[in-house]
Amino acid sequence: MDIFLHRLNSDKPDFPPVSEALDQPNGLLAFGGKLDTTTLLAAYRQGIFPWFNAGEPVLWWSPDPRMVIRPEAIHISRSMKKELHRHSYQMTVDQDFAGVMHQCRILREKAEGTWITDNMEQAYNQLHAEGYAHSVEVWEGRELVGGIYGLAMDQMFFGESMFSKKSNTSKLAIIYLCRFLADQGIRLLDCQVPNPHLESLGGVCMPRQLFMKYLKKYCRTAHSVANWN
Repeated sequence: MDIFLHRLNSDKPDFPPVSEALDQPNGLLAFGGKLDTTTLLAAYRQGIFPWFNAGEPVLWWSPDPRMVIRPEAIHISRSMKKELHRHSYQMTVDQDFAGVMHQCRILREKAEGTWITDNMEQAYNQLHAEGYAHSVEVWEGRELVGGIYGLAMDQMFFGESMFSKKSNTSKLAIIYLCRFLADQGIRLLDCQVPNPHLESLGGVCMPRQLFMKYLKKYCRTAHSVANWN
């Protein structure tokens, strides 16, 4: 059976409805286009994100189901509660966005490979410069040992990637992020695709159709309600 993918117009982010995404591979919706601010913001507001390997065209996805975490309902296990009490790490927000993203890249390159290409780094650092992309950093002294980054728009945070150089530091980053988001009125953390790490923190799988309803409710504008300063 032939598979036809929507080709994105480079001059205009004309994404098709997410209902047209493929079942296999799960969520593949379109290819092409640019990794510029206009296209990326349009994508996230429609439940779509880029994910591709070096040498491939830009691929756009909207998987079904979608993993999400409600920030106020973050699950902290007994062992993590002990870790929170005894750790000596310093947690910060937006102090080294480029460093967090680069660590996410290089650690994955050493393991299973990464979708964080030069163009992706450049695009998301630009989103950070424009006030859309944000990071949480975990420091041990002056060394960056964990973190997470993503995009904040209206009452949504779209998680992109995280890394851990010490035991549990990525979990600490997510917990810190969720507490911050809850305090700032962010209603939903989009984790994109399921994995056991996120499930252990309270991540739940949500049918794409329901996710899109929440997205319409919580992401009415491209501006964040959170105070990231």
